Amino acid sequence: MDHFSVDVEGARPSSGATLKVWDPIVRLFHWIVVCGVILNLWILEEGKYWHRVTGYVIAAVLTVRLVWGVVGTRYARFSEFFPTPNKIVGHLGELKQGRANRHIGHSPLGAVMMLALMGLLAFSCLTGWLMETDVFWGNKLIKSLHALLGNMIMVLALLHAASAIVESWRLRENLVWSMVTGKKRR
Repeated sequence: MDHFSVDVEGARPSSGATLKVWDPIVRLFHWIVVCGVILNLWILEEGKYWHRVTGYVIAAVLTVRLVWGVVGTRYARFSEFFPTPNKIVGHLGELKQGRANRHIGHSPLGAVMMLALMGLLAFSCLTGWLMETDVFWGNKLIKSLHALLGNMIMVLALLHAASAIVESWRLRENLVWSMVTGKKRR
């Protein structure tokens, strides 16, 4: 049997049984954020130089990803996977019925998670930066909000990782590995 995949950019058949889904910018963004969050939540001392540098790196890659979400490749664009209420309700119904409907890009619930994490990261970067300004230096409310955002990121990131593992098992497809290679099965 002849297998082929579709080149996402040009929609041309190519050899192999995979699709190019996650481009290098999406994958780099994902893994830089993973490393940065691990560093800032569990390894680096909060408020110190390397914690701040890591926060600025996350802010930079988040900015690139937001732009790439508008002008990037097909599966990177927000318009491709924006989770409308109808899509979310439909996806929840599929899951409730035990159907293993597969999504090439983000599933509606995966899109909600991704957008929630990106929003939390953005607000965390903002509050971290504000704590360094003269106006908010030593402001306990901003510091508490920054800590709360960090905890929320940790909870959602762990839920995201667990969901990727469960969905990999349910769909019989290694979703974590696809974020390394950029490819998913046809």
